[in-house]
Amino acid sequence: MQRVRIADIAKELGVSTATVSNVIHGKTKKISDATVKRVQKLLEERQYIPSMAGLLLAQNDSRIIGIVMNNHGKYEGHVLEDPFVAASLNALSGEIEKAGYFMMVKTTSRLTDIVKFASMWNMEGMVIIGFCEEEYNELRQFMHIPFVVYDGFPADSPDDGRLCNLTIDNYDGGLQVGRHLRSLGHRRALCLSDNDICMDARRIRGFRDGFGAENTDLLIIPMQREPRRAFYEQHLPFIREHTAAFAVSDYYAVDFLQFVQEKGMHVPEEISIAGFDDTPICQQIVPTLTTVRQDPARRAASALLALRELKQGTPVRQPCMLPVQLMPRHSTAPFKISK
Repeated sequence: MQRVRIADIAKELGVSTATVSNVIHGKTKKISDATVKRVQKLLEERQYIPSMAGLLLAQNDSRIIGIVMNNHGKYEGHVLEDPFVAASLNALSGEIEKAGYFMMVKTTSRLTDIVKFASMWNMEGMVIIGFCEEEYNELRQFMHIPFVVYDGFPADSPDDGRLCNLTIDNYDGGLQVGRHLRSLGHRRALCLSDNDICMDARRIRGFRDGFGAENTDLLIIPMQREPRRAFYEQHLPFIREHTAAFAVSDYYAVDFLQFVQEKGMHVPEEISIAGFDDTPICQQIVPTLTTVRQDPARRAASALLALRELKQGTPVRQPCMLPVQLMPRHSTAPFKISK
C-alpha cells in the first residue's frame, strides 16, 4: 500500500500543505470548522492517521485520562475481573465520558510502566489504583502531570500541587463492622487479610478497636486461592473457635463464606461473616453479605474534580477522605449459645 503524504491530502482537497499539517497537529484556531472536518474526514479515509488517534496525541490537550490498576499477584492474572476493580472502572468510565474525555486503561505491577504510559500518550491526568504508600512516594518523583491515587499517601505527605490522595475512611469502616458484631453478642472474632499494611492495616485497626483487640485474632492468609484453601483447611479447628469473621475485602469474605459452608458450618447460625466494599456479589450470594459500602460513583466524580483542580493550579485538600457505610445483611446475626 502506497504511503499517503500530506501533499496528497492537500492536493485532493485544494488546500495548502500547511493547512493539513495544522489540522494534524491541532492548530486549528485560524481554520474554519468546515475545512477542519473535511481534512479530518479525508485523513481517516486515506488512513493517514487511523481513527485520528494521532491528532489527539499531537494536541496540547489530548483529552486522555489514564487509569492504571496494580496487577497484583493476588488477582492471579484476572485483575480487571475483580469486583472492586470492575466497579471502580465502570464509575470512572461514566465520569470521564461525561466530562468529554477519553479513558485509557493499563494494568501493571511496575512503576516504570506508569511513567512511560503517561508520557507515551500525552495524558492530561491519571488515576492510579492498588499500589501502596512506599510505591506512590517513589512514583511521585517521576510524574509531571496531575494524578489521583486511591488510598495512596499518609495524611502527613507533603503536597506538591500535582496529586490528590483520594481515600475512604478505612478505619471507620472496620470500626463499624467491629461494633456491629460486638452488638450482636459475639465475643471472639477472626480478622482475615493477606497483609497488615496500608489501607488494610487501617481496616484491621478499626475492627479491633470496635470489637475489642483482646478478642480479635488476625490471620494473614495466602493471596492465591488454592494455597488459601489449604491454609483454611490447616487452621479449621482454630477457625471453629470463632463465631464471627471480618475479611478486609468482599472477595476474601465470599471465598471464606464458601469454604466454611463446604465444611458444614452454617452462616450466620454458627459464624457471622462480614466483608468490605459492597460489590454486587454481596447481594447475589446466599446468605447475602454484610459489608462496608464505599460509593464508586462518588469516588470517581471526586477523582475527576480533583484532576481539573490540579490542572488549574487550585489547591486540593489532602487527603480527600470519603465516608463509608455499614450494610447489614443476612450473613451476620446475633450470637446464640449452643444448647
